[in-house]
Amino acid sequence: MELFLKKELALGYSNKSQIARKITEGWVASEIYCPICGKSINAHKNNKPVADFYCGKCSQDFELKSKKGKIGKKILAGAYSKIIERITSKQKPHFFFMGYLDSLSVNDFFVVPKYFFVPEIIEKRKEAYIKKDKRYWTGSNILFSKIPQSGQIFYLQNGKEIPKNEVLEKWQKTAFLGEVKKVESRGWILDIMNCIEDLGKKEFSLLELYKYEKNLMIIHPENKHIKDKIRQQLQFLRDRGYLKFVSPGNYEVIN
Repeated sequence: MELFLKKELALGYSNKSQIARKITEGWVASEIYCPICGKSINAHKNNKPVADFYCGKCSQDFELKSKKGKIGKKILAGAYSKIIERITSKQKPHFFFMGYLDSLSVNDFFVVPKYFFVPEIIEKRKEAYIKKDKRYWTGSNILFSKIPQSGQIFYLQNGKEIPKNEVLEKWQKTAFLGEVKKVESRGWILDIMNCIEDLGKKEFSLLELYKYEKNLMIIHPENKHIKDKIRQQLQFLRDRGYLKFVSPGNYEVIN
């Protein structure tokens, strides 16, 4: 995989944001494959409103968000109302994220499947007044801390390329989430996946997850049966092959 962005792709452009868009999108079109089937992806024409790239075989759309420097814990996502509308629509794309260095070398590149996008991962920024437009505007950030690590599928991490077979396998591991149509239901599943990852261990017990009851009550104040919900989501994850039942009250995360 070639790591350097090609400045010549932006010849004739003077606007910094346009230059960044041309060279980053050019790199993706040249170097990145579909994480679902492994085939090459194609760039949409500029008038495509909902995505930047698509896979001709899978008919799936992808949008790119890039940042100069390391990506960190969050990335700008545009107008809050627009991003919420997009991630809750039926036509939402999967998202590519890129972080590149001053040397124009791509340092990190990963994809987040669209079914990991729920309103809880979007941070609403402080309202700002746009003087030239004489209006108020509210921006947003995508919070990677709210997305389980299993939903952040790296092609390139800290300048190191991840083998293609690992990328494809990791995608398939959570593909079952695409079957969950209700945003609220997916939100609960992702919360439990985050709790499991926070434990930092391959094998864990139900009692260990119960320790997150207070945190989950804050996220879901309308639910008065948190422990029941935890058990329900563990059953779902077990049935989908994400977890393995070891013994009563004990589970194992399947690699």
